[in-house]
Amino acid sequence: PMTFLGTATQSLELVAETDAHEGPVYVADEDALYFTTVRGDAVAIKRLALADGSVSVVRADANMANGMALDLEGRLVVCEQGTLDTPARITRLDRRTGRVETIVEANLNSPNDVVVKGDGTIWFTDPSYGYLQGFRPVPQRGDDVYRYDPDAGELTVVAEGFDKPNGIAFSPDERVLYVADNGAPHELLAFDVENGGLTNRRRLAVSTPEHPDGLKTDAEGRIYASYAGGVQVLDPSGGVIGEIELPGAVNFTFGGPERDVLYITADTAVWAVFLKGA
Repeated sequence: PMTFLGTATQSLELVAETDAHEGPVYVADEDALYFTTVRGDAVAIKRLALADGSVSVVRADANMANGMALDLEGRLVVCEQGTLDTPARITRLDRRTGRVETIVEANLNSPNDVVVKGDGTIWFTDPSYGYLQGFRPVPQRGDDVYRYDPDAGELTVVAEGFDKPNGIAFSPDERVLYVADNGAPHELLAFDVENGGLTNRRRLAVSTPEHPDGLKTDAEGRIYASYAGGVQVLDPSGGVIGEIELPGAVNFTFGGPERDVLYITADTAVWAVFLKGA
């Protein structure tokens, strides 16, 4: 069950049993969820039709894809972690045609999560997990956070000094950027967004080992972050105000016509919790 502000709400519902690991993205015009599968010999991008629970393969081998987001034109922006033989990159996947094009390829480590700002710029984390997990070569860059301006074709390091930057999310007004560092010391960081850069780095909260991973904000500015017990809900200052009990939760996204359903990937299944009235 979920407790929110001390009040129990509707229990979690199982949406589908499938190998859903990362990158969940809700697409309203399809009422569907796109996600990346658990890492094995390959990682696929799959689509879950929410109307009937059917799962289909969009791209069978997506170059160890991880986090995803929608761009302003409704295309999937994908963090491809790469392999020992193929470079890490940020790509764009057209849902209608299946066409894949490279957006960023610059000796990246293993891009993990991505968010598209209202001005079309692409912000992503690039930890060296691929090297640590044995499927990427020795890192050529630091474990940093990047901003890519597609109009100017410019890639900029906007924040560094992380252990393993992972989840990334903007506040609703896009004046604050949140970054989950799930290396040591497992902290949630906040930055003010100014003139395309970041200032005023601050720690909001410390989480459990290997967390926080998934990171999102809702329309009220509350922060959702995965932790060992499931998903924690925090206020903008980092105080815990609720939690969703689902050990094994990896990442999540808001969906439904009112964006009041939280779809959660947990490696073996996709779950949903309804947040109406929260």
